[in-house]
Amino acid sequence: MNFENIIVSTENGIGQITINRPSKLNALNVSTIQELHYAFQSLDENHETKVIIITGEGEKAFVAGADISEFAHFSVEEGAQLAQQGQELLFDFIENLKTPVIAAVNGFALGGGLELAMACHFRVASDNAKMGLPEVSLGVIPGYGGTQRLPQLVGKGRAMELIMTAGMIDAETAKSYGLVNHVVLQSELLEFVKGIASKIMRNSPVAIGQAIKAINANYRDGVDGFKTEIKNFGKCFGTEDFKEGTTAFLEKRKAQFTGK
Repeated sequence: MNFENIIVSTENGIGQITINRPSKLNALNVSTIQELHYAFQSLDENHETKVIIITGEGEKAFVAGADISEFAHFSVEEGAQLAQQGQELLFDFIENLKTPVIAAVNGFALGGGLELAMACHFRVASDNAKMGLPEVSLGVIPGYGGTQRLPQLVGKGRAMELIMTAGMIDAETAKSYGLVNHVVLQSELLEFVKGIASKIMRNSPVAIGQAIKAINANYRDGVDGFKTEIKNFGKCFGTEDFKEGTTAFLEKRKAQFTGK
């Protein structure tokens, strides 16, 4: 599929999605969200893709926010629909993919950009990254999951302060909060993330997918995460990867996982 706003590439089992709107600081608009949905869906369905990395084009921004011009005159109903469609198409969709998704945050990640990064399974930031949810300065609240995922990642008090002040934090502060896992030089960001991806790829794709489901279950209202873990643990016993992994361990050799 040909995309206007993103670049998609695959190499050695790693899929990379680059948001390519540098003149707009890679701001998310409806078209870009739709393209990202298709790209993530395609990569997730490709059994050759073991890890997905998402980043922004250029040195200034991962995603500097949503495209405000698209919704400045929306009604109440249109605003609610915008948030619901965005969450279903992209943000919740990413969170629940069976393929691990890493956000390589290369610069500003504000508003919808930070929400996009938080929907990924974890985040690595460049040393010049700045993060925040400034929506209340526009008279609105985060609508793509920010009020839910930020407290999960940094705690309720810090999330309240960040959202209510509409402030930004730097990469090292984000790391100390637990919002990002690592901070590296911008010139080393993608290679560093690909190094993490290569470690992930040594392991069973089936088991990783089940682990993602079990971890996410802990954050679902009315869902017992322990029961989900027990169920998914049991499912692993019926896979070829389990047989290969345990056999390889007993035979003291490297496992060759097939993702089945």
